[in-house]
Amino acid sequence: MKSFTQIAFFLASIASVVATNIVYFQPLDNITRTVYFTSSPGSANLEPVTVTGEEEEVPVQFPHRWQGNWYAVQDGAEDKPGMLGEILFNGWLDMTYYDISAIVDPNDVDNVRELYPKGAYIPASGCESFPCDNCYYLPDDVQTKVTDETELICTLGTNGLTGLSKHTDSSKREEHPAVSRNYVMGKF
Repeated sequence: MKSFTQIAFFLASIASVVATNIVYFQPLDNITRTVYFTSSPGSANLEPVTVTGEEEEVPVQFPHRWQGNWYAVQDGAEDKPGMLGEILFNGWLDMTYYDISAIVDPNDVDNVRELYPKGAYIPASGCESFPCDNCYYLPDDVQTKVTDETELICTLGTNGLTGLSKHTDSSKREEHPAVSRNYVMGKF
């Protein structure tokens, strides 16, 4: 019986070390949006989430090594992808790789805005005001950010409003180098 207890304790301690992967969707305005997820092959499918403008933030938990993207659609608008939040949790070296992509629709400036680690707020991907040079516009842009954090914030809102300014002076944010998409796949 003693060995069973030791094994159970060991397994519980390992489980507590595994980080929880969460993105907190934070509205910057009072508009209700539905966030739709597109999973990469091999990643679990996630159900859409509604984020109302009255909520401070809506947490969404992601499975270990989840890879894919999401876009937001305002209530009453056509369901079509626009600005994308893209992420790989627990990727190469167990890091989180993420970016905001304007490749699908760079004119979607009122929905997905910025993505950054919850605790550090940097490095951030995306724009406080679109357009900017801190997101993907072309597939070969070098814009992927990387962090060891597993809890991130994705702001949703109207062009001109900012989320990071609540936490930091964006003009004083430390610059962090971006990496190419090859790093996401562990290729160099």
